[in-house]
Amino acid sequence: MAYIPDSFTAGTTLAITVALTAYPPPEWAGTLIIRGAQSIDLESQPDEKLHAFSASAETTGAWTAGAYWYSLRVNNGEEVHEIETGTLTVAPDLADLQEGYDGRGHAEKVLEAIEAVIEGRASKDQDSYRINNRELRRTPISQLLKLRDVYRQEVRRARAARRGRDTLGRQVLARFNRD
Repeated sequence: MAYIPDSFTAGTTLAITVALTAYPPPEWAGTLIIRGAQSIDLESQPDEKLHAFSASAETTGAWTAGAYWYSLRVNNGEEVHEIETGTLTVAPDLADLQEGYDGRGHAEKVLEAIEAVIEGRASKDQDSYRINNRELRRTPISQLLKLRDVYRQEVRRARAARRGRDTLGRQVLARFNRD
């Protein structure tokens, strides 16, 4: 079971509660170790039977955006157990970004570039030419179209994932009737 979110936005309040029935507070203390562009350690506060990790918006506002690795651990003074490890992306705080910020992901940027090449090639009829022993070969339109379709699908999946929707494919509706 994943306890730590895949991404978090700097400049917003971080609040994570973790129920670990085998390691209840206050007998067990939780630590969230985060490493990447910065070293961040969060100690849990007991919240009845939960481990509560938090950081204020002011604190997270100082976090550097980027990819991080984390380890969720518990200890009782004698034993230390690693509960979960993974990656976490700290997204930049949009309130701190300047005009011209491009928040698109890799797939969105590549898709735009492929479409620009296809559009620019629409009026060119040669795939290659040679001048003074120098040769230029262009990627065939058919390959560009295939590549565009791959990146379109990747962009759709990424957008669906950001909205919490199914990323496995098309939606299938079903109706069940009682007889």
